[in-house]
Amino acid sequence: MKFSNLRLELLQTVWSKLALSYRAKKLRRWVLGLVTVICAIALTNCMTPTPKAPLLRIGTNMWPGYETLYLARHLDYYKDQPISLIDYPSGTEEVRAYRNHEIEGAGLSIDQAMLLAATQKNLRIIAVMDVSNGGDVILGKPNIANIKALKGKRVGVESTALGAFFIARALEKNGLSPKDIQIVSLDFSQHERAFKENKVDAIVTFGPPRFKLLAAGAKLLFDSSQIPGEIVDTLVVSEEAIANNSQTIQTLVNERFRALDYFNKNPQQAAGLIAPRTGVTSGQILDAFKGMHQPNLQENQRLLDQTDPSLANGMKRLVQVMVEHKLMPQAIDPTTVLDDRFVKIAKL
Repeated sequence: MKFSNLRLELLQTVWSKLALSYRAKKLRRWVLGLVTVICAIALTNCMTPTPKAPLLRIGTNMWPGYETLYLARHLDYYKDQPISLIDYPSGTEEVRAYRNHEIEGAGLSIDQAMLLAATQKNLRIIAVMDVSNGGDVILGKPNIANIKALKGKRVGVESTALGAFFIARALEKNGLSPKDIQIVSLDFSQHERAFKENKVDAIVTFGPPRFKLLAAGAKLLFDSSQIPGEIVDTLVVSEEAIANNSQTIQTLVNERFRALDYFNKNPQQAAGLIAPRTGVTSGQILDAFKGMHQPNLQENQRLLDQTDPSLANGMKRLVQVMVEHKLMPQAIDPTTVLDDRFVKIAKL
């Protein structure tokens, strides 16, 4: 009987140890499983991609003042930033694209920016790209002596507010008006061909056609240096883009001024990088840059915060002229369009 009790106690002890061992193993498996689940969740969170910033689409045209945007891209300053530069045939096409929400911003002449701002209340000027100082020209046939000799002649003009404004100012300074000439509406891509095929006697142009036509014997009749400070090119973006994509816009502004600094310090190398895209020589690129002043970052800060009132005052005069010549539907206060938030904190 004692033996049986002893055997029973022994069996109970063994069973208890086995049960404890089983529970311990089960507990270990449960803990291990829990740890595995936690690690899997953490790993999944680590592997979940960060939402990408929306693409910032910036329209430009072949005006040399916008080439520093492309220079920044060529130098890989934008790196992996979601910035897309879209080349349009003219500023008119950029305006259309902006209105149709195909782009979030654009390089636009100040008159085009004002024209847009009169109907698109969301537009903001965030940088001054350049001030034309000879880059915009009126070229004539060799037998045309001067602007006054254009009376009754055919003059090719791009169908933009800038084209109309420029020819109007040139004629005004020479005692004429647009009624004294025959306006021939031409897209920028048609300038060189129309002039060479004698479809016009003179043409308002800029960029590559300017170089090529001068080289072919065209005569310089007028240029933007004769109306200093009146033709300004800007970088504009929408308020929606500012609200949704401010960091990318800041990168665009930072790297554009960094590219301008690179050009100023390395003009020959920079011109060599720019020339293939524009279809002209490096020397012609350097000549083009001589035909405009590109305000640096510090100048931009003063112009946009209106410490230097020259831009704001010039814009007010421009709006007045455009309204008088029926180039815009209504007058606006141009100072409300200026936005210095990006140039204020920009870093090279």
